[in-house]
Amino acid sequence: MKKVFIDGSEGTTGLRIFERFEGRDDIEILKIPSELRKDPTEIRKYINASDITFLCLPDAAAREAVAMVENDNTIIIDTSTAHRTEPGWAYGYPELSKAHRDAIRTGKRIAVPGCYATGFITIAYPMIATGILPKDYPVAAFAMSGYSGAGKKTIAVYEAEERDIELNAPREYALSQNHKHLKEMQIITGLEKAPLFSPLICDYYSGMVVTLQFYTELLQGKPTPEKIHTIFTKYYEGEQFIKVMPFGKEADYNGFLAGNVCSGWDGIELYVTGNTDRILVSTRFDNLGKGASGAAIQCLNIILGCEENKGLVL
Repeated sequence: MKKVFIDGSEGTTGLRIFERFEGRDDIEILKIPSELRKDPTEIRKYINASDITFLCLPDAAAREAVAMVENDNTIIIDTSTAHRTEPGWAYGYPELSKAHRDAIRTGKRIAVPGCYATGFITIAYPMIATGILPKDYPVAAFAMSGYSGAGKKTIAVYEAEERDIELNAPREYALSQNHKHLKEMQIITGLEKAPLFSPLICDYYSGMVVTLQFYTELLQGKPTPEKIHTIFTKYYEGEQFIKVMPFGKEADYNGFLAGNVCSGWDGIELYVTGNTDRILVSTRFDNLGKGASGAAIQCLNIILGCEENKGLVL
């Protein structure tokens, strides 16, 4: 039985990770007393007593926690932005390649991808890896997410009895093009330029859609939507967490992709739409599932050598 500590267990991601351990007999949770959860001495003790520590913290606190590790056998799974592009850290997206899955399995430092980055990279990485998408392509993407991804303070604002009327409508943000996920979007995929990225926060709890837009004449061989769909189907063949939806499936939803449909589910749906001139590729998933705690648990399962979907909903 592995000893697991969750540093930041009272935040949105930490709570979801804790909930997913219910009924598991291969995990012993090390529970720090609530009044001591911000005591550095106690945190250091719990981290080093654990086999695996999850960090569900702001970036600065995550870096401080990593510096506390003195036990060479302690594995860190960090859900913050702090280490996703740092040397020596495995990027926690096993479906991207065998090398990614192996790095998670054998690593001591694993960085869980960001939610928007997960949707973006699910699309861009295979297209670049297969040579369809040039690395110098000026990629543009937009996305919508439920408000839970913004943390406890924003959740409280959206769920308050009295709130500003503007919260009733989707709100575009990151207008300065400096969203914190842009760095991993570019570096993990190998893009030469940071993508244009326009996210929206919407009035529902969880779930998201991330969409990339392409001119076919700027892609290698000017592929049709059907060709792109075939590439994704082959690339993710056998991956239980990624479901490439049948071509034309969006017609079942009258041509709409709602952002909240995958709430509570830990996989990703991928859609290819458009025409011979312009193609859209969209991912739909739960920002708290494959976009956060679900991905963290999947990484844990790989480390433990058990079924990757253990404790998850697929």
